[in-house]
Amino acid sequence: MSLLAALRDAVGPANVLTEGDLSAWERDWRKRWNGQALAVVRPGSTAEVAAVMKACAAARTAVVPQGGNTGLVGGGVPDMSGTQVLLSLQRCNRVRDIDEANLTLTADAGCVLQALQDAAAARGLLFPLSLAAEGSCTLGGNLATNAGGTQVLRWGNARDLCLGLEVVTAQGEVWDGLSGLRKDNTGYDLRDLFIGSEGTLGIITAATMKLAPLPAATTTALAACGSVADCVALLKLARARLGAGLTGFEMMGAFPLELVGRHFPTLPRPLPGAAWTVLLEQSDTEGEAQARARFESLLEAALEAGCVQDAVVAESLSQSQALWQVRESIPLAQAEEGLNIKHDISVPVSAIPAFVEACDAALKARWPGVRLVNFGHLGDGNLHYNVQAPAGADGARFLSEHEHAVNQVVFDEVARYKGSFSAEHGIGSLKRDELAARKSPVALAMMRSIKAALDPLNLLNPGRVL
Repeated sequence: MSLLAALRDAVGPANVLTEGDLSAWERDWRKRWNGQALAVVRPGSTAEVAAVMKACAAARTAVVPQGGNTGLVGGGVPDMSGTQVLLSLQRCNRVRDIDEANLTLTADAGCVLQALQDAAAARGLLFPLSLAAEGSCTLGGNLATNAGGTQVLRWGNARDLCLGLEVVTAQGEVWDGLSGLRKDNTGYDLRDLFIGSEGTLGIITAATMKLAPLPAATTTALAACGSVADCVALLKLARARLGAGLTGFEMMGAFPLELVGRHFPTLPRPLPGAAWTVLLEQSDTEGEAQARARFESLLEAALEAGCVQDAVVAESLSQSQALWQVRESIPLAQAEEGLNIKHDISVPVSAIPAFVEACDAALKARWPGVRLVNFGHLGDGNLHYNVQAPAGADGARFLSEHEHAVNQVVFDEVARYKGSFSAEHGIGSLKRDELAARKSPVALAMMRSIKAALDPLNLLNPGRVL
């Protein structure tokens, strides 16, 4: 039996796609990578995923797992060989269980993140993972890349929210590691091995995730700061005053907000002209009045301390959503401005002011007029430190001619401040060579040993990460 025939037997002929427009699976979200799959296969259950993997293992055919195809590093589309099977998990989208007493949710890997947030909210619970692509990214992809987002400060990355996994191995076996236990000290932590492995060690088919009670009140504010050091000082003050109630702390430079104003002029600009703007959010177990009073007290203290020049607190849910929309519109505005060189870096929070000053100066000295789109999750040290071509320059040409050199400048500064050149987006294809050059040889050797042990035929997402 041919491989295609075996795949049709496994998932049904309608779910093995070989003709027509397959760009929704074969082109990445950034439209930077294009591939050509032998077939796009859409299993509807874990058993079908296992059957597909067994058939591909028997045929020695590579498999590229894909969730919502919202990745940013070229990790979820096939190559151009026409020999790889693209395995889409979007049909595996069932919420299996919500255990209110245990504060856990178990769901298929193809569930869209926002659907899981809504399912938890319907029970009066919070699923804290939140990121810009939540309307289309999937749980499996979030875990495969150890996604971060806007609430890492309080709740941690996807890894921190996961209690158990179900995984299909490279041989087509099923490991049922689904568990709602907070304590389970029975051997190696296989769960953490698969989280962040970008589909190179196994295919995540389901997960058990932590939930929390819905907050009684959520308050949002914007604060204008004169420098990155002032933003860090505000963060320190907010942590001291709000403790675990501080759930979001986003820093935005003047230029990214200028881009939002230019390309989305209907969005609000409550604090125009600030060198740096911070979006803060707190979640409170008490109530709206108490939460607002605590926030206003914090901002008054920050004004007195001199780390904040001006501030505004959202008066309603709609105002809060509008402030977040400004923040989430930065990547869209940047795309409207033209192609750019993206960076997803992290350094210790204490080092961020010095890093930004040094890296800004190095880039502007080498490429006069270059525009820096610096924004991100200051609360956990993760910046999206992106580089836009000088005004009037051809963005595509600047990207083509200077991306490697720009990356070396940025990544060298990141290394100098003991940071990471990939904070939450992963390695994929884009950063594979950087990983090989910058990761410890001892770490790389251990990673290759793990890959060889779990996927000796190199069938799972070959050419990614390693």
